Amino acid sequence: MGTQPPTCTGGCQCGAVRFRVTGRLWDASICHCRMCQKAFGAYYAPLVSTRGLQLEWTRGEPKRFQSSNLVRRGFCADCGTPLTYEAPDGIALAAGAFDEPALLPPSIQYGVEARLPFMDTLPGLPARRTEEDEAAAEFLARIVSRQHPDHDTADWPPPPAA
Repeated sequence: MGTQPPTCTGGCQCGAVRFRVTGRLWDASICHCRMCQKAFGAYYAPLVSTRGLQLEWTRGEPKRFQSSNLVRRGFCADCGTPLTYEAPDGIALAAGAFDEPALLPPSIQYGVEARLPFMDTLPGLPARRTEEDEAAAEFLARIVSRQHPDHDTADWPPPPAA
């Protein structure tokens, strides 16, 4: 892992829910199980355990869905960003919801029986940077992001421009 600060922050896409974790995050994983695929709307769920650390909701709090008899899943009720996996042994946060997800590389994969068969071929796919997509250039030039920045803010959303 890279140099990780003693406190890591993150939140949802719209900024309605923000969190802070105090302590060294070390238990990052990827889960391929079908329940995690559906909860994240993705091929797998990247998660970081907060077990034994201090987790604080600094703005708002997730809405929760009881996805099984033992697990709840937290998400932003405003924008839908997946945020938590809450089991009897602790809470894991969505790795992509952290402000600096590159500091949290996974060290293990779970639920590999449901791993999609093409996952190992992804590195071989053609790749291009966003600005290299000439067909989307006009569309991209018109985008005005409403996504919360990757750092804490005193207020959100910002006041409208004068």
